[in-house]
Amino acid sequence: MQYVLPRTAKAPPAPTGRRRQIAAGVRDSFSAGLGIFPLGIALGLLIIQAGLPWWLAPALSLAAFAGSLELLLVGMMATVTPLAAVALTVLVVNFRHVFYAFSFPLHLVRHPVAKAYAVYAMIDEAYAVNASLPEAERSAPRLLAMQLACETYWVGGGLVGVALGAVLPAPVKGLEFALCALFTVLTLDAFRSRRELPSVLLAGAAAAVALVLTPGLALFTALLLFVGLLLVRHALTATRPAEEAADA
Repeated sequence: MQYVLPRTAKAPPAPTGRRRQIAAGVRDSFSAGLGIFPLGIALGLLIIQAGLPWWLAPALSLAAFAGSLELLLVGMMATVTPLAAVALTVLVVNFRHVFYAFSFPLHLVRHPVAKAYAVYAMIDEAYAVNASLPEAERSAPRLLAMQLACETYWVGGGLVGVALGAVLPAPVKGLEFALCALFTVLTLDAFRSRRELPSVLLAGAAAAVALVLTPGLALFTALLLFVGLLLVRHALTATRPAEEAADA
């Protein structure tokens, strides 16, 4: 009678060390940092050129940590925009982050303080970098390290911009166009990648109507109109498959 020795169960692979995951998160942030750091410099320069105190750069970056919004707030602070208009603009500009939360892996972060930071640091670049990672490679240390690195680039860039603004003999002309240029580049990239001609046309129509009806609050009105038009378009496109299926 032949005896078969029982197979020894293979030991599960050792989990990736915390340091290794943190290092991977820092590496993940490099591509985003190439855009975050120069924009931080632009923020610091804008603050100095607007005649605002230098400490506003790190204060804004730590309190809000929203690149596009901070660049927008500098102009609003310099022109003493009413607080209600500022609050409304902040809500509209950053409302997209509500939808980020539906697919951002916050469930990986267990500690309540760490989870609160992950929510606070959920910027566009962090969302995009995380979305490109396979599900099996995601972890809390890697996610948090990437977010911390992104904020370091932003705060550091702002401080460098403040230092440059203090030593430059004359203000840099056209620097206030940085925010508009940022959104223009993002729009062109989205258009090239998805060929969303209807969305581009809707955005142009919303901007044109806002400039005519409310020139003083054109950005806010255009954003509201664009969101409304996108919701209408989504409702129309969602009903078409159901109607086609019923006709078939």
